[in-house]
Amino acid sequence: MASKRQAWFCTTGLPSDVVVEVDDMTFHLHKFPLMSKSNKFHGMITEQEKNPTRLRKSSTTAAAAEEEDSGDGEIEEEEVEDEEEEPYCHISLPEFPGGSEAFEVAAKFCYGVKIELSAANVAPLRCAGEVLEMTEEYSEDNLISRTERFLSQTVLKSIKDSIRTLKSCEGLMPMAETLGIVQKCIDSIGARASSTDPSLFGWPVNEVEPGGRRKNTGGDSWFEELALLSLPLFKRLIFAMKARNLSPEVIESCLIHYAKRYIPGISRSNRKSSSSSIPSESEQIELLETVIANLPVEKSSSSSTATRFLFGLLRTVNILNASETCRDVLERKIGSQLEQATLDDLLIPSYSYLNETLYDVHCVERILGYFLDGLEEISAARIEGGDENSGARSAALMLVGKLIDGYLSEIASDANLKPEKFLELAVALPDHARLFDDGLYRAVDVYLKAHPWLPETEREKICGVMDCRKLTLEACTHAAQNERLPLRAVVQVLFFEQLQLRQAIAGTLIAADVPAADLSRPSNLRREEERDGDDSSDAGVAVTSVAPRAQDGSTTTWRATVRENQVLRLDMDSMRSRVHELERECSSMKKAIEQIDKVGPPNRGRRSSLAKKFGCKFKTQVCDSHQPTVVQARKGRNHHRPP
Repeated sequence: MASKRQAWFCTTGLPSDVVVEVDDMTFHLHKFPLMSKSNKFHGMITEQEKNPTRLRKSSTTAAAAEEEDSGDGEIEEEEVEDEEEEPYCHISLPEFPGGSEAFEVAAKFCYGVKIELSAANVAPLRCAGEVLEMTEEYSEDNLISRTERFLSQTVLKSIKDSIRTLKSCEGLMPMAETLGIVQKCIDSIGARASSTDPSLFGWPVNEVEPGGRRKNTGGDSWFEELALLSLPLFKRLIFAMKARNLSPEVIESCLIHYAKRYIPGISRSNRKSSSSSIPSESEQIELLETVIANLPVEKSSSSSTATRFLFGLLRTVNILNASETCRDVLERKIGSQLEQATLDDLLIPSYSYLNETLYDVHCVERILGYFLDGLEEISAARIEGGDENSGARSAALMLVGKLIDGYLSEIASDANLKPEKFLELAVALPDHARLFDDGLYRAVDVYLKAHPWLPETEREKICGVMDCRKLTLEACTHAAQNERLPLRAVVQVLFFEQLQLRQAIAGTLIAADVPAADLSRPSNLRREEERDGDDSSDAGVAVTSVAPRAQDGSTTTWRATVRENQVLRLDMDSMRSRVHELERECSSMKKAIEQIDKVGPPNRGRRSSLAKKFGCKFKTQVCDSHQPTVVQARKGRNHHRPP
């Protein structure tokens, strides 16, 4: 067939005797091919032949003249003259399923032309065959049987093809629903998705490789196809997936792709322009409520991508002022996996005019509360059922502790952040959530720097959130010279820095005081000397002369030990000088404090007065103790050095 603008002509060489109008297209066809395949055409043409309407071909000629004026196509004059006296049937098919494109393919099928069935056109052709009554009873291997066979043998065996066919059904309602095409596609998608390992799909959101490029996983394609569905069909599909107890990861992946396609700004890294039009605010709210209501209650996978997406949803909920239910569901969901979040995720802008702060601190405080509530529930269940994941919970709590410390450092520079709110968030975590308080000290320092007008009492409260005993030596050194800290905090820091240095020196002395004669001989040779019972000095000379020749490995160890001993002695000398310096500073500060402190029993000692005034709830005589206590170094931990 050849196109002539809004008219289609059959190029068989025979004059057309049937004109079919579908939408704004006119098809000039022939009776017998149509009647041989379509019972509908057979009845309509037979009825018109009983009461023929003779129309001169002049009307057709006028239509052709209009086409010539528009500069498109030419109709042969000889053919028009031959048809002038021929009657023809005029049939109109309003609201034909699939429109003129589907009717064109159906007409070609009637003429015996080989047609190409695909996932996109099989549903319109199935509906077209139903309207035209192209059944197997009327003609063998007709259009209905061909399309049904293609559906069952090809389309429904593939997830992507089923989604494409389901997408094509959107403009075929309610006929596609009546014929069962929609339900068949939904059942096929749910069944094949549930029978496939979710790990084969890959994570649905494009991850970022270390080089900055995005990597696409092979399973993403059908998630992308799924995101093209209309919201009503998408809802039905999600409900069907839940009914089949589909993997929560797969359901969450579908929701992520769908929301990222239709909600602008849901992902900061998604810079691709969407070809579809941006939905209205009411449509976005409806979509948000649908996505949030269908989020699995289970914790998301270990990938931080899902958590980042949830924070994006939360920002959109705040911008669109969605319902409190949506906000609460999202905050609880985020709280269950807060350890997967990043500092950038927590920096949620404050969109309400009621909040004076730059970031929504109340929201983060609620999320942290949900996280801690979840840990308490897990701990209660652990007591009843046995401990299985205590290590994972402890690691999650440590991660959240570092995350909150970083968040406090970011929001501390906000001049509108009240001291009460800073304190509430700082003390919300339990003590064992932080191995060291260096991050908390940095947040305190930033807050005091941004709020220089705070009185001494308020500054002491702010400094009270950190435990000076959990500060590293580097943090203590910085804090001892920090002029922004109140005097009470500085004295406590100096006290514990002195204690740490004394303990470190004690451990160094133990390692350094090993007799040089013992270090000069390998241990295995010393044991031989003890067994022989010879004189130690004579044996030492004899053995050390033989050791380089007989024990090369032991000699290497001996030399390394000697070098390490020298390094330890140098460190000990530097720490000893630092201790003397701190003692002088502490002594001068004690004298100044004693002059200020006029109240109390006259027989109270210097150390007890200092301990009571500055809140040291331990025996202060430990500072002057020279007991050889060895402090085990915590290796493999990265400490953040305060500014």
